[in-house]
Amino acid sequence: MARICIYGAGAIGCYLGGRLAAGGADVGFIGRPGIDEELRQHGLTLTHYDGRDWRVPPEAIAFSTESGATATADLILVTVKSGATAQAAAELAGVIRPNAVVISFQNGIGNADTLRAALPGRSVLAGMVPFNVVKRAPGAFHQASEGEPEVEASAALTPFLADFTRAGFALHRHRDMLPVQWAKLLLNLNNAVNALSGLPLQQELAQRDYRRCLALAQAEALALLKQAGVEPARLTPLPAGWIPALLCLPDALFARLARKMLAIDPLARSSMADDLAAGRRTEIDWINGEVVSLAQRLGRLAPVNRRLVSLVRAAETNEARWSGKALLSELQASAGQA
Repeated sequence: MARICIYGAGAIGCYLGGRLAAGGADVGFIGRPGIDEELRQHGLTLTHYDGRDWRVPPEAIAFSTESGATATADLILVTVKSGATAQAAAELAGVIRPNAVVISFQNGIGNADTLRAALPGRSVLAGMVPFNVVKRAPGAFHQASEGEPEVEASAALTPFLADFTRAGFALHRHRDMLPVQWAKLLLNLNNAVNALSGLPLQQELAQRDYRRCLALAQAEALALLKQAGVEPARLTPLPAGWIPALLCLPDALFARLARKMLAIDPLARSSMADDLAAGRRTEIDWINGEVVSLAQRLGRLAPVNRRLVSLVRAAETNEARWSGKALLSELQASAGQA
C-alpha cells in the first residue's frame, strides 16, 4: 500500500487524500466497496471555494476495502466517523508498522486518545479539519469554507511536511491541541441546528432565530470551558467568547459583520445534515454530547446541548425538521428548566 494511507474514504478522507495525491504524494485509500467502485469509475475531482481545482484519474488511485492494506504505510490519516474509532483502532493495532505515524482528523475531543490506547508505542497525534467538504457528484468533493488542517506538533511529522506543502496545505501545528479542538467543536455545535433546520448552511445562518439557537449552545459550552480552565483557540477573526453576541445581532447587521461566516457554498450543509438525509447515525454524541459530558465531569448541567442531542437522535428516526422560531422556543424552555 502507499506511503500515506487514508483510513476512512468519506468526504474529508477523499478530499485530504485527493489533494495529497494531486500534489504527487504516494497515497492509498481504505473505505467501503461503494466508494471503491465510485473512484474506479470517476476518479477524484477536487475543487476549492477560491476557484482552484485538482484532478486524480481513476488509474492513479490505490484503493482497498481491507485494513491490512495499512501494513506498509508510514502515515495513516484516520477520517472515519467518531463512532467507528474504536473499531478502526482495533483493526489498525494488528497490522500497522511500529514506527507508523497516525493522525486523527475527526470530529470530537477524544478520538486520538481512543487510538492511543489501542496503539501503544506508536506516534498518535490529534488533528482537526476546520473546513466543510461537500460531495457534489460521484468522486467530486468541494471545500466549501476556509481553513487549513491543524495537527498536534511532533517531530514525527517532519518526513511528511513536504507532502502537505506540495498539496497546497498549510499544516498548522500546535503544542496543545485541546484548545484548538474545543474551538472547532464550538463552531460544530451548529451542525445540530443546521441538521434540524433542513436548510443549507448559508440559509440557516442568515436567519436570526437559528443563530440564537447556536448562541445558546455556544454560551453554555463556553461557561463550562471557563470553569474547566480551557480557553478555546482563536480560529475566527473574533475570539470564541464574542461569537454568541455576534450571532444574536439582527440579520442585516449580522450579514455585514459576518461576511466570512456566510462565505460558504450556497448548497453546503453540515455533515450531520448529510447523515440525516442518508439515514445514517450522526456524530451528535461527539459534538453536542461532548458538552454534556464536560458538564457531567464538572458536576454541572448542559440543558441546551442535552436537548439538541435528544432532538437529533429523534430526527434520526422521524426525520423531523424545525423552524427557527420553534427550535429557539424549545431550547429556551430547556434552559429555563435547568
